[in-house]
Amino acid sequence: MQLKLHTYRYGDAGGLPGLALGVARFLPRNIRREDYAARGYFDVWLPLLAPSRELVAAYRKGSIDHETFASRYRKEMKEGAPAQVIRLLAAQAARTRINLGCFCEDASRCHRSVLAALIQESASASPGHPPPASVIALPSSKFSSPACSMPEIKD
Repeated sequence: MQLKLHTYRYGDAGGLPGLALGVARFLPRNIRREDYAARGYFDVWLPLLAPSRELVAAYRKGSIDHETFASRYRKEMKEGAPAQVIRLLAAQAARTRINLGCFCEDASRCHRSVLAALIQESASASPGHPPPASVIALPSSKFSSPACSMPEIKD
């Protein structure tokens, strides 16, 4: 499935069609919040999809190479809330252009390119496949949730 997905460097989002998402851990310095979109940074800041502080620190120190960084970042994004947001972005990018932004000059050495690949992989795994068993509602009764199936309390 071809997604409407693009990466950009902060400051270059002005005029891009679609939604610009800031996926860096930190907010830009010396920019007022109300100016983020107007100055080409992002429409929505989503630090949940940024690499952990520890991972970035190890990469900057030179303790790990880019391949190890990318591998560990992928692992961070595979579980919990980041994985759910990636699935959401995959579904959204099938319909609307999504732009992923960060501070890095070289997109090929930035997590935003790895994130774009993860979103594409998520989309490729989804079409025609049922959702994971953890999100399938099993029909245990005619009600959709346990709270709805509780007997009414009589006064």
